[in-house]
Amino acid sequence: MTGYDFRALQERWLPVWESLGLFATHDPARERRYLVDMFAYPSGDLHMGHAEAYAIGDVIARYWTQQGFDVLHPVGWDSFGLPAENAAIRRDQHPADWTYANIATQAESFRRYAISFDWATRLHTSDPSYYRWTQWLFLRFFERGLAYRARAAVNWCPADRTVLANEQVIAGRCERCGSEVIQRELTQWFLRITAYADRLLADMSELEGRWPAHILTMQRNWIPGLHDWLISRQRYWGCPIPIVHCFACGEVPVPDDELPVRLPDLRGAELAPKDVSPLAAATDWVSVACPNCGSQAKRDTDTIDTFVDSSWYFLRYPNPAYDQGPFDPATVRPVDQYFGGPEHAVMHLLYARFFTKVLYDLGLVDFTEPFRALTTQGHVILNGAAMSKTKGNMVDLGEQIERYGVDAVRVAMVFAGPPEEDIDWADISPGGSVRFLSRTLSLTDRVPTVAVGGDTELRRSTHRLLRVITELIEARRLNVAIARLMELVTAAREAPADDPARRETVEAIAVVLSLFAPYTAEEMWSRLGHPPGIAKAGWPIIDPTLAAERTVVCAVQVNGKVRDRLEVPADITEADLTALALASPAVAGLSVTRTIVRPPELVNVVV
Repeated sequence: MTGYDFRALQERWLPVWESLGLFATHDPARERRYLVDMFAYPSGDLHMGHAEAYAIGDVIARYWTQQGFDVLHPVGWDSFGLPAENAAIRRDQHPADWTYANIATQAESFRRYAISFDWATRLHTSDPSYYRWTQWLFLRFFERGLAYRARAAVNWCPADRTVLANEQVIAGRCERCGSEVIQRELTQWFLRITAYADRLLADMSELEGRWPAHILTMQRNWIPGLHDWLISRQRYWGCPIPIVHCFACGEVPVPDDELPVRLPDLRGAELAPKDVSPLAAATDWVSVACPNCGSQAKRDTDTIDTFVDSSWYFLRYPNPAYDQGPFDPATVRPVDQYFGGPEHAVMHLLYARFFTKVLYDLGLVDFTEPFRALTTQGHVILNGAAMSKTKGNMVDLGEQIERYGVDAVRVAMVFAGPPEEDIDWADISPGGSVRFLSRTLSLTDRVPTVAVGGDTELRRSTHRLLRVITELIEARRLNVAIARLMELVTAAREAPADDPARRETVEAIAVVLSLFAPYTAEEMWSRLGHPPGIAKAGWPIIDPTLAAERTVVCAVQVNGKVRDRLEVPADITEADLTALALASPAVAGLSVTRTIVRPPELVNVVV
């Protein structure tokens, strides 16, 4: 396609980055920024939706790093859940085998996709070292009367043979398998989220302007038909409920020093759904002495909804090895920027807000909202339809990367449209991204050794576009930022190769490009004579004098006579100049028959 060898760039720079540990080194003297992507479920390798979501989040993480912040960008897996259990039944194996094999596959793909994770933060919710603290938190809720057991009519999926929360029923069907949901009377565990309904509503005022308006609207509409959160699941691959049922004592919490209550070793057919949890058949595991009176008792055989696991994981990320509590009080903090899908508006996002408020009341955190800012991304679709294996319309991410390279896929994803809108891959041209990256890399073929002085117009274009790109990234208009970067590349290509200003421009292009296409940017940085590590080169310093919009004075005439003068940008369009002239007090109200426009210096209005 071009002389742009993306495979060589990937093979060259990935091991260099891993040896440098660029994102694992933190400086406490710098202001910290904490950015979290909703963590992945390990159901296979990464897919096109992951490629979009993580590319968007990585732009901001890398931008903040270039701005000089101490950025924490963690990685983890939401690794309990029904798909692993169903896969284990089909394969006659333990759910952990399937789960951790997929995690290993996704981790390798994340590395190749060049996401700027600090891998020291890595956690998995199915690790005993994690779910020990899920159980510990459950017991704190239980002590406060916020976790309780009651008989109630519940949503039952006859295919998965488990209870569903109200939020997991979509149009009367199971959100996972699509089966029609029925009602059953069962004794189940609930979290008393209704006790926090008023605060969940009132505190939304803190999120105005920081969360998408439609997400806030969805929560406002949902919270007042709020039911308590049903968390019992009659399946195996989840966090065991740390309660013992004693005939004499009733519901008895497992002592903290006996946590975690580990799952017994069940696999294959032992996991098949039987209308009760598979744990009920593990009689050796179920039978236990009561922690209070020592008499014969039984463990609770349900597991906890995985949405509980994801309601607090972001609190543990800053120190996932901490073993004195669920999170390190010295490092715990709210997330500065959270990225994820809008489908979680009334489930995960609501539950995380509830958990944070309870933890505040327990004195464990000093904040009441978990996510200071939220950006939601759309879905990657194909020919107007959601991608699905059953529909046979899947686009394989690995094949796209193999054909076009990581950088081209990342650029195509971000350039396709605003983050919140769906991307129809049928309309996307990663081949176009390859050509753009090839042209950009070729800028380093001939560059002056010194970046002092040079063409003033090129310097003005460089600093003005850098100012605009910075503003666009701050506003999360990432697709438009790439468009302005393309303008800057064009300006550099049109400049004489020996112009000293060209080096300043090309170096700035490399740093901006590193947010979107890290492999290509690193290669540019190397060819420009710099040591590896463009990710921490620092954002270009923008000269406000050079970056200012150039203006001229436009004469506004009525029938050939000057009636007004307007100060306008030198590059104003004919349409914008016409609108300004017609809005002038000298023209407003006149019956205009036609306008003669000569941007940017003249508008003649004929009446």
